[in-house]
Amino acid sequence: MELSFLRYSYYLLSGLIVSSLIFFVLLRLYDSLWRYASVNELLNVIIASVLSTIFYCILCTICPVTPPISTVFLYLLILLMLVGGARFGYRFLRLYATRHHLLGRGEHIESRVMIIGAGSAGEKILRETLVTPKINKEVVCFIDDDLSKKGRRIHNVPVVGGRNEILQQAEKYHVDEIYIALPSIDDKEVSEILNICKETKCKLKKLPGIYQFLNDEITLEKLKDVEVQDLLGRDPIKVNLEEIMGYVQDKVVMVTGGGGSIGSELCRQIAKSHPKQLIIVDIYENNAYDIQLELQRKYPKLNLETMIASVRDQNKINDLFAYYHPDIVYHAAAHKHVPLMEDAPHEAIKNNVFGTLNVAKAADQYGVKKFILISTDKAVNPTNIMGASKRLCEMIVQSFDKKSKTEFVAVRFGNVLGSNGSVIPLFKKQIQNGGPITITHPDIIRYFMTIPEAVSLVLQAGAYAHGGEIFVLDMGKPVKILDMAKNLIKLSGLEPDVDIEIKFIGLRPGEKLYEEMLMKEEGMQTTPNKMIHIGKPIELSHDFFDQLDHLYQVAYDEDSNIRKEVHQMVDTYHYDENTTHGIK
Repeated sequence: MELSFLRYSYYLLSGLIVSSLIFFVLLRLYDSLWRYASVNELLNVIIASVLSTIFYCILCTICPVTPPISTVFLYLLILLMLVGGARFGYRFLRLYATRHHLLGRGEHIESRVMIIGAGSAGEKILRETLVTPKINKEVVCFIDDDLSKKGRRIHNVPVVGGRNEILQQAEKYHVDEIYIALPSIDDKEVSEILNICKETKCKLKKLPGIYQFLNDEITLEKLKDVEVQDLLGRDPIKVNLEEIMGYVQDKVVMVTGGGGSIGSELCRQIAKSHPKQLIIVDIYENNAYDIQLELQRKYPKLNLETMIASVRDQNKINDLFAYYHPDIVYHAAAHKHVPLMEDAPHEAIKNNVFGTLNVAKAADQYGVKKFILISTDKAVNPTNIMGASKRLCEMIVQSFDKKSKTEFVAVRFGNVLGSNGSVIPLFKKQIQNGGPITITHPDIIRYFMTIPEAVSLVLQAGAYAHGGEIFVLDMGKPVKILDMAKNLIKLSGLEPDVDIEIKFIGLRPGEKLYEEMLMKEEGMQTTPNKMIHIGKPIELSHDFFDQLDHLYQVAYDEDSNIRKEVHQMVDTYHYDENTTHGIK
């Protein structure tokens, strides 16, 4: 029988070769990069081999001579060994060569890495360091709070303990970098872990979030540097933009100061919500051009207009409103740098106060439905001309709301992390230059929020607006600038006052140690979003607009008594009468 079977084996072999090739192509065995072969590739090899074996059994049933049953098992075993062994053998040899190469050139390893999170995300990061020769990094240990994982190994790398052992194990294993691979935990818990890690003097990186994990985008390139805002330990403001952004859809929306930090993020969020038209107004063409290109690339169907114009130019503003007839206006155009405005008080009043007045007049005249002013916590009991000017802007908004069909509101928040002119970019530049970091006072504190949080509040205010409100964000506890500077130095792998000096230069003109969010007279109301509150409107003088006319004359006459004139309108504004800096 064996000799008879051999006579037909040539026909069987021809059929098997053709069928096996078809199965291998269908299961993409020829498309895989076998240097990265994993369980999925192994499963495909097994399925293809089993299908080929089943086809062999079918051929045997139609063969005039029945082959020995043992040939079926031998065929499957040999096929698995040849197909799988060749492919996975290549990967194992490559992996062995890579590890051997790294061990043989230990002095060339750029950094020793600790991964926090011995889960799928951490394993993928480790695997990439093992199979990519150009990555000269060696993962030396894992940290995980799951006690059942302690003492276990992942690709021969030990899990050495939980977060309480980070400092000890980082020193034991001479760790240079720490990767946070915990995509599903909340920001508060990440902050707790990072506050431990920053004491190690290691460079810190983290996976941005669950999105990268779900989309299988976990690579070393996706890891980002840890920023100071990651250490704030405050849960982010949660705003369901899909629920509240209906009022923007199919509306003509104008954003003044649309090229700035807040304005540009407003434009990004609004562009997602399908407005009928988005109009960016800004005097600084570079910023306006940047956000224009970005939005045109991301939203090619967006009806976008970018206009270079100053809010000081009343005729130009009126022309823009007459032509576009916006339904909603976000007024973010303003001078905001406190020390610069102290040296140029007239410019602060011209741009902030009368720029706001020009836009508010146009909004009223041309029937805008909602007008949202971007304000600041510095408007509360101001000690500088910038804060006083923003308080006047709030007063303008509340005054117009009383006589206009337009819903005028203001949104007040603290310092925005990462915005133009904020303290973080300044500190980073100072660290890059080797220091010193300059801080005005060791006890100075500020409220902080991220740009997306600030913008979500502004958008939420637009949904809640009925007119006349000042919306205020509950930003939790304020942060000491000194602590923020020390954390930023530590995140850079350096030691405060050893590697980078911290130098105190004294409070600048108009600067105070702390900022307030609400004036005492305003009281407080809650909203459906418990993180957002409403300040009660303050009664204004009946001749407020006459006072504005006088202030306009004072500002454009470059009158040296401008601070006194502002104080008469904003009685909570306190200033040094002996101020001598700047042009009077």
